[in-house]
Amino acid sequence: MVAAASVVVAVGGVTGMMAAVGDGGRPDAARPEVTSSPRLEPLPAVPSPSPSATGSPSPGAKASPKKKASPEPSAPKTRTKPRAAPVSTRLHLHPESRVLDWVRANPGDPRRAVIKSRIADRPAAVWFADYSPDTITSRVRAVTSGGAAQGRVPVLVPYAIPDRDCGGHSQGGAPDLDAYDGWIDRFAAGLGTGEVVVVLEPDSVAQAECLSAGERADRFASLARAGRVLKEANPRARVYFDAGHSGWHAPAKQAGWLRQAGAASAASSDGIFSNVSNFHDTADEVAYDRAVLDALGGPPGLGAVIDTSRNGNGAPADGEWCDPAGRRLGRTPTLSTGESGIDAYLWVKLPGESDGCKGAPGTFTPSYAYELAR
Repeated sequence: MVAAASVVVAVGGVTGMMAAVGDGGRPDAARPEVTSSPRLEPLPAVPSPSPSATGSPSPGAKASPKKKASPEPSAPKTRTKPRAAPVSTRLHLHPESRVLDWVRANPGDPRRAVIKSRIADRPAAVWFADYSPDTITSRVRAVTSGGAAQGRVPVLVPYAIPDRDCGGHSQGGAPDLDAYDGWIDRFAAGLGTGEVVVVLEPDSVAQAECLSAGERADRFASLARAGRVLKEANPRARVYFDAGHSGWHAPAKQAGWLRQAGAASAASSDGIFSNVSNFHDTADEVAYDRAVLDALGGPPGLGAVIDTSRNGNGAPADGEWCDPAGRRLGRTPTLSTGESGIDAYLWVKLPGESDGCKGAPGTFTPSYAYELAR
Protein backbone atom coordinates (compact mmCIF):
# COMPACT_ATOMS: atom_id res chain seq x y z
CA MET A 1 0.00 0.00 0.00
CA VAL A 2 1.21 3.49 -0.80
CA ALA A 3 0.50 5.88 2.04
CA ALA A 4 0.00 9.62 1.80
CA ALA A 5 2.84 12.01 1.23
CA SER A 6 2.42 13.35 4.71
CA VAL A 7 0.61 13.23 8.01
CA VAL A 8 -1.52 16.08 9.31
CA VAL A 9 -2.54 16.59 12.88
CA ALA A 10 -5.42 19.06 12.89
CA VAL A 11 -5.67 20.76 16.27
CA GLY A 12 -8.11 23.54 17.07
CA GLY A 13 -9.09 26.33 14.72
CA VAL A 14 -6.07 28.59 14.45
CA THR A 15 -4.24 29.24 11.20
CA GLY A 16 -2.29 26.22 10.05
CA MET A 17 1.36 25.36 9.96
CA MET A 18 3.74 27.87 8.51
CA ALA A 19 6.41 26.29 6.35
CA ALA A 20 9.27 28.55 5.36
CA VAL A 21 9.12 29.98 1.84
CA GLY A 22 11.23 32.88 0.87
CA ASP A 23 13.83 35.34 1.86
CA GLY A 24 13.74 35.21 5.63
CA GLY A 25 11.67 38.36 6.00
CA ARG A 26 14.54 40.64 5.03
CA PRO A 27 14.13 43.27 2.29
CA ASP A 28 14.99 42.13 -1.22
CA ALA A 29 16.96 43.94 -3.84
CA ALA A 30 14.74 45.38 -6.59
CA ARG A 31 15.60 42.56 -8.97
CA PRO A 32 17.51 39.68 -7.39
CA GLU A 33 19.97 37.73 -9.45
CA VAL A 34 18.51 34.46 -10.73
CA THR A 35 20.76 31.71 -9.41
CA SER A 36 20.45 28.33 -7.81
CA SER A 37 19.47 28.69 -4.18
CA PRO A 38 22.41 28.29 -1.81
CA ARG A 39 22.89 25.33 0.46
CA LEU A 40 23.62 25.97 4.12
CA GLU A 41 27.08 25.46 5.55
CA PRO A 42 27.25 22.78 8.26
CA LEU A 43 27.45 23.85 11.87
CA PRO A 44 29.09 22.19 14.86
CA ALA A 45 27.58 19.17 16.58
CA VAL A 46 24.49 19.67 18.72
CA PRO A 47 25.18 21.67 21.88
CA SER A 48 23.82 20.43 25.19
CA PRO A 49 20.13 21.26 24.90
CA SER A 50 18.06 22.78 27.61
CA PRO A 51 14.64 21.24 28.19
CA SER A 52 12.50 21.97 25.17
CA ALA A 53 9.07 23.52 25.10
CA THR A 54 6.58 22.44 22.49
CA GLY A 55 5.07 25.30 20.53
CA SER A 56 1.36 25.95 20.51
CA PRO A 57 -0.57 23.62 18.25
CA SER A 58 -1.62 24.53 14.74
CA PRO A 59 -3.80 22.48 12.43
CA GLY A 60 -1.49 22.06 9.50
CA ALA A 61 1.23 19.91 10.96
CA LYS A 62 2.09 17.43 8.26
CA ALA A 63 4.53 14.52 8.16
CA SER A 64 5.82 12.28 5.39
CA PRO A 65 4.48 8.80 4.58
CA LYS A 66 5.55 5.35 3.86
CA LYS A 67 6.11 4.98 0.15
CA LYS A 68 6.97 1.92 -1.81
CA ALA A 69 9.19 2.15 -4.85
CA SER A 70 7.49 3.28 -8.02
CA PRO A 71 8.52 3.42 -11.68
CA GLU A 72 11.42 5.65 -12.55
CA PRO A 73 10.26 8.83 -14.27
CA SER A 74 10.78 8.80 -18.02
CA ALA A 75 13.31 11.13 -19.56
CA PRO A 76 11.74 14.54 -19.97
CA LYS A 77 11.38 16.22 -23.33
CA THR A 78 13.31 19.42 -23.84
CA ARG A 79 11.21 22.45 -23.02
CA THR A 80 11.99 25.03 -25.62
CA LYS A 81 10.40 28.08 -24.02
CA PRO A 82 12.02 29.26 -20.77
CA ARG A 83 9.48 30.66 -18.31
CA ALA A 84 9.93 33.99 -16.65
CA ALA A 85 9.67 34.11 -12.87
CA PRO A 86 6.54 35.73 -11.41
CA VAL A 87 6.74 39.50 -11.00
CA SER A 88 7.29 39.29 -7.25
CA THR A 89 10.29 37.32 -6.02
CA ARG A 90 9.50 37.82 -2.35
CA LEU A 91 7.58 35.39 -0.17
CA HIS A 92 5.62 36.12 2.98
CA LEU A 93 6.77 35.16 6.49
CA HIS A 94 3.60 34.58 8.47
CA PRO A 95 4.15 35.62 12.11
CA GLU A 96 2.49 32.54 13.64
CA SER A 97 3.95 29.04 13.67
CA ARG A 98 5.03 26.36 16.10
CA VAL A 99 8.72 27.02 15.46
CA LEU A 100 8.25 30.74 16.16
CA ASP A 101 6.38 29.86 19.35
CA TRP A 102 9.32 27.71 20.42
CA VAL A 103 11.90 30.37 19.55
CA ARG A 104 10.02 32.99 21.56
CA ALA A 105 9.58 30.66 24.53
CA ASN A 106 13.20 29.45 24.70
CA PRO A 107 15.57 32.45 24.61
CA GLY A 108 18.30 30.56 26.47
CA ASP A 109 18.31 27.31 24.53
CA PRO A 110 21.71 26.78 22.84
CA ARG A 111 19.98 25.57 19.67
CA ARG A 112 17.84 28.67 19.38
CA ALA A 113 20.10 30.82 17.18
CA VAL A 114 20.49 28.10 14.54
CA ILE A 115 16.80 27.17 14.52
CA LYS A 116 15.76 30.83 14.38
CA SER A 117 18.07 31.89 11.57
CA ARG A 118 17.75 28.81 9.40
CA ILE A 119 14.12 27.82 9.92
CA ALA A 120 12.01 30.30 11.89
CA ASP A 121 13.19 33.39 9.98
CA ARG A 122 12.26 31.92 6.62
CA PRO A 123 8.74 32.53 5.30
CA ALA A 124 6.50 29.54 5.02
CA ALA A 125 3.38 27.91 3.64
CA VAL A 126 0.33 28.25 5.86
CA TRP A 127 -1.89 25.17 6.13
CA PHE A 128 -5.67 25.13 6.52
CA ALA A 129 -6.25 21.54 7.49
CA ASP A 130 -9.39 21.62 9.60
CA TYR A 131 -12.93 21.81 8.28
CA SER A 132 -14.15 25.08 9.79
CA PRO A 133 -16.44 26.83 7.29
CA ASP A 134 -17.53 29.56 9.69
CA THR A 135 -14.00 30.90 10.22
CA ILE A 136 -12.08 29.92 7.09
CA THR A 137 -12.65 33.20 5.20
CA SER A 138 -11.34 35.37 8.02
CA ARG A 139 -8.37 33.08 8.64
CA VAL A 140 -7.34 33.09 4.99
CA ARG A 141 -7.86 36.85 4.82
CA ALA A 142 -5.60 37.37 7.83
CA VAL A 143 -2.74 35.69 5.97
CA THR A 144 -3.29 37.25 2.55
CA SER A 145 -3.81 40.75 3.94
CA GLY A 146 -0.62 40.37 5.96
CA GLY A 147 1.29 39.45 2.83
CA ALA A 148 -0.25 42.29 0.83
CA ALA A 149 0.64 44.82 3.53
CA GLN A 150 4.29 43.79 3.20
CA GLY A 151 4.24 43.50 -0.59
CA ARG A 152 5.03 39.80 -0.23
CA VAL A 153 3.52 36.59 -1.59
CA PRO A 154 1.88 34.17 0.85
CA VAL A 155 1.71 30.43 0.17
CA LEU A 156 -1.53 28.76 1.27
CA VAL A 157 -2.35 25.07 1.52
CA PRO A 158 -6.06 24.14 1.55
CA TYR A 159 -6.20 20.59 2.92
CA ALA A 160 -9.78 19.52 3.57
CA ILE A 161 -10.74 17.17 0.73
CA PRO A 162 -13.09 14.36 1.92
CA ASP A 163 -11.47 10.94 2.48
CA ARG A 164 -8.16 12.72 2.92
CA ASP A 165 -5.27 10.26 3.21
CA CYS A 166 -7.67 7.36 2.52
CA GLY A 167 -8.33 7.00 6.25
CA GLY A 168 -4.63 6.99 7.21
CA HIS A 169 -2.73 9.16 9.69
CA SER A 170 -3.90 12.35 7.97
CA GLN A 171 -7.55 11.36 7.75
CA GLY A 172 -10.12 14.07 8.07
CA GLY A 173 -11.40 16.87 5.90
CA ALA A 174 -14.91 17.95 4.90
CA PRO A 175 -17.76 15.48 5.45
CA ASP A 176 -18.56 15.23 1.73
CA LEU A 177 -17.80 16.91 -1.59
CA ASP A 178 -20.77 19.28 -1.42
CA ALA A 179 -19.49 20.53 1.93
CA TYR A 180 -15.99 20.76 0.49
CA ASP A 181 -17.19 22.84 -2.45
CA GLY A 182 -18.81 25.26 -0.01
CA TRP A 183 -15.64 25.36 2.11
CA ILE A 184 -13.58 26.21 -0.98
CA ASP A 185 -15.99 29.02 -1.85
CA ARG A 186 -15.40 30.50 1.60
CA PHE A 187 -11.64 29.89 1.36
CA ALA A 188 -11.56 31.76 -1.96
CA ALA A 189 -13.44 34.69 -0.45
CA GLY A 190 -10.41 35.40 1.75
CA LEU A 191 -7.81 35.48 -1.03
CA GLY A 192 -7.90 39.24 -1.58
CA THR A 193 -6.45 40.80 -4.72
CA GLY A 194 -2.69 40.43 -4.24
CA GLU A 195 -0.33 37.74 -5.46
CA VAL A 196 -0.77 34.42 -3.69
CA VAL A 197 0.37 30.84 -4.32
CA VAL A 198 -2.11 28.05 -3.56
CA VAL A 199 -0.81 24.49 -3.12
CA LEU A 200 -4.14 22.72 -3.63
CA GLU A 201 -4.76 19.59 -1.57
CA PRO A 202 -1.54 17.56 -1.20
CA ASP A 203 -2.06 13.83 -1.93
CA SER A 204 -5.50 14.45 -3.45
CA VAL A 205 -4.48 13.28 -6.94
CA ALA A 206 -1.45 11.06 -6.35
CA GLN A 207 -3.26 9.08 -3.65
CA ALA A 208 -6.56 8.73 -5.49
CA GLU A 209 -5.99 5.05 -6.25
CA CYS A 210 -7.75 4.09 -3.01
CA LEU A 211 -11.01 5.51 -4.39
CA SER A 212 -13.43 3.76 -6.73
CA ALA A 213 -13.57 5.02 -10.31
CA GLY A 214 -16.75 6.94 -9.53
CA GLU A 215 -15.39 8.43 -6.33
CA ARG A 216 -12.20 9.42 -8.13
CA ALA A 217 -14.16 11.15 -10.91
CA ASP A 218 -16.21 13.07 -8.34
CA ARG A 219 -13.09 14.14 -6.43
CA PHE A 220 -11.37 15.29 -9.60
CA ALA A 221 -14.45 17.29 -10.61
CA SER A 222 -14.39 19.05 -7.22
CA LEU A 223 -10.67 19.79 -7.56
CA ALA A 224 -11.18 21.26 -11.05
CA ARG A 225 -14.01 23.37 -9.65
CA ALA A 226 -11.80 24.45 -6.72
CA GLY A 227 -9.13 25.70 -9.08
CA ARG A 228 -11.68 27.70 -11.07
CA VAL A 229 -13.23 29.20 -7.94
CA LEU A 230 -9.86 30.22 -6.51
CA LYS A 231 -8.70 31.87 -9.74
CA GLU A 232 -12.03 33.61 -10.31
CA ALA A 233 -11.94 35.01 -6.78
CA ASN A 234 -8.41 36.37 -7.30
CA PRO A 235 -7.01 36.38 -10.84
CA ARG A 236 -3.53 36.90 -9.36
CA ALA A 237 -3.71 33.62 -7.44
CA ARG A 238 -1.42 30.91 -8.81
CA VAL A 239 -2.96 27.48 -8.21
CA TYR A 240 -0.91 24.25 -8.33
CA PHE A 241 -2.18 20.65 -8.38
CA ASP A 242 -0.80 17.53 -6.72
CA ALA A 243 1.80 15.57 -8.73
CA GLY A 244 3.02 13.38 -5.87
CA HIS A 245 6.79 13.02 -6.22
CA SER A 246 9.47 11.38 -8.33
CA GLY A 247 9.41 8.15 -6.32
CA TRP A 248 5.68 7.51 -6.73
CA HIS A 249 3.67 7.28 -9.99
CA ALA A 250 5.08 7.30 -13.50
CA PRO A 251 4.70 10.71 -15.19
CA ALA A 252 2.15 9.54 -17.76
CA LYS A 253 -0.13 8.02 -15.13
CA GLN A 254 0.09 11.07 -12.89
CA ALA A 255 -0.53 13.40 -15.83
CA GLY A 256 -3.64 11.44 -16.82
CA TRP A 257 -5.16 11.93 -13.39
CA LEU A 258 -4.07 15.56 -13.26
CA ARG A 259 -5.79 16.22 -16.57
CA GLN A 260 -9.03 14.83 -15.16
CA ALA A 261 -8.62 17.05 -12.10
CA GLY A 262 -8.38 20.24 -14.18
CA ALA A 263 -4.64 20.79 -13.98
CA ALA A 264 -4.33 21.23 -17.75
CA SER A 265 -6.93 24.03 -17.86
CA ALA A 266 -5.81 27.64 -17.64
CA ALA A 267 -9.15 28.42 -15.98
CA SER A 268 -8.23 26.18 -13.02
CA SER A 269 -4.48 25.76 -12.92
CA ASP A 270 -1.04 27.29 -13.11
CA GLY A 271 0.62 23.88 -12.98
CA ILE A 272 1.69 21.22 -10.50
CA PHE A 273 3.54 20.74 -7.21
CA SER A 274 5.66 17.84 -6.00
CA ASN A 275 7.62 16.44 -3.05
CA VAL A 276 5.40 17.92 -0.33
CA SER A 277 6.66 16.66 3.03
CA ASN A 278 9.07 14.31 1.29
CA PHE A 279 12.82 14.07 0.76
CA HIS A 280 13.49 13.48 -2.93
CA ASP A 281 16.40 15.35 -4.48
CA THR A 282 15.58 18.62 -6.23
CA ALA A 283 17.19 17.52 -9.49
CA ASP A 284 15.04 14.37 -9.52
CA GLU A 285 11.93 16.46 -8.89
CA VAL A 286 12.81 18.92 -11.65
CA ALA A 287 13.17 16.08 -14.16
CA TYR A 288 9.99 14.38 -12.94
CA ASP A 289 7.90 17.56 -12.97
CA ARG A 290 9.02 18.41 -16.48
CA ALA A 291 8.07 14.92 -17.62
CA VAL A 292 4.63 15.26 -15.99
CA LEU A 293 4.11 18.68 -17.58
CA ASP A 294 5.10 17.34 -21.00
CA ALA A 295 2.67 14.44 -20.62
CA LEU A 296 -0.02 16.77 -19.30
CA GLY A 297 0.01 19.09 -22.29
CA GLY A 298 -2.25 22.02 -21.61
CA PRO A 299 -1.41 25.72 -21.89
CA PRO A 300 2.27 26.59 -22.45
CA GLY A 301 2.37 28.66 -19.25
CA LEU A 302 1.98 25.74 -16.86
CA GLY A 303 4.87 25.30 -14.42
CA ALA A 304 5.81 23.43 -11.26
CA VAL A 305 6.72 24.16 -7.65
CA ILE A 306 8.82 21.82 -5.51
CA ASP A 307 8.92 21.39 -1.73
CA THR A 308 12.62 21.59 -0.83
CA SER A 309 12.17 21.88 2.93
CA ARG A 310 13.94 18.64 3.92
CA ASN A 311 15.55 17.28 0.75
CA GLY A 312 19.08 18.64 1.15
CA ASN A 313 20.52 15.11 1.31
CA GLY A 314 17.87 13.46 -0.84
CA ALA A 315 15.64 10.55 0.15
CA PRO A 316 17.01 7.81 2.41
CA ALA A 317 18.21 4.75 0.49
CA ASP A 318 16.18 2.45 2.71
CA GLY A 319 12.94 4.29 2.01
CA GLU A 320 12.48 5.39 5.64
CA TRP A 321 9.78 8.08 5.80
CA CYS A 322 9.42 8.86 9.50
CA ASP A 323 11.88 11.57 10.60
CA PRO A 324 14.78 9.74 8.91
CA ALA A 325 18.25 10.48 10.23
CA GLY A 326 20.83 12.31 8.15
CA ARG A 327 18.42 14.64 6.34
CA ARG A 328 19.14 18.33 5.84
CA LEU A 329 17.33 21.49 4.84
CA GLY A 330 17.02 21.83 1.08
CA ARG A 331 17.32 24.78 -1.26
CA THR A 332 16.33 28.17 0.05
CA PRO A 333 12.71 28.98 -0.84
CA THR A 334 12.39 31.30 -3.82
CA LEU A 335 10.09 32.32 -6.65
CA SER A 336 13.10 32.71 -8.93
CA THR A 337 14.65 29.28 -9.50
CA GLY A 338 16.55 29.85 -12.74
CA GLU A 339 15.11 26.51 -13.98
CA SER A 340 12.89 26.42 -17.05
CA GLY A 341 9.38 25.32 -16.12
CA ILE A 342 10.04 25.43 -12.37
CA ASP A 343 8.22 28.39 -10.83
CA ALA A 344 9.36 28.06 -7.22
CA TYR A 345 11.16 26.13 -4.55
CA LEU A 346 8.96 26.26 -1.44
CA TRP A 347 9.20 25.00 2.10
CA VAL A 348 5.70 23.58 2.29
CA LYS A 349 6.46 21.19 5.16
CA LEU A 350 7.89 23.15 8.07
CA PRO A 351 11.27 21.63 9.02
CA GLY A 352 11.27 20.42 12.59
CA GLU A 353 7.64 19.33 12.72
CA SER A 354 7.85 15.62 13.39
CA ASP A 355 6.49 12.80 11.25
CA GLY A 356 5.83 10.92 14.48
CA CYS A 357 9.14 9.27 15.40
CA LYS A 358 11.25 12.05 16.94
CA GLY A 359 8.14 13.56 18.51
CA ALA A 360 4.37 13.32 18.38
CA PRO A 361 3.08 13.63 14.78
CA GLY A 362 2.98 17.25 13.71
CA THR A 363 4.56 18.70 16.84
CA PHE A 364 7.61 20.92 16.65
CA THR A 365 10.63 18.95 17.87
CA PRO A 366 13.68 21.18 18.45
CA SER A 367 16.20 18.32 18.39
CA TYR A 368 14.94 17.30 14.95
CA ALA A 369 14.90 20.91 13.73
CA TYR A 370 18.49 21.41 14.87
CA GLU A 371 19.58 18.17 13.19
CA LEU A 372 18.08 19.38 9.89
CA ALA A 373 19.51 22.89 10.17
CA ARG A 374 23.04 22.46 11.48
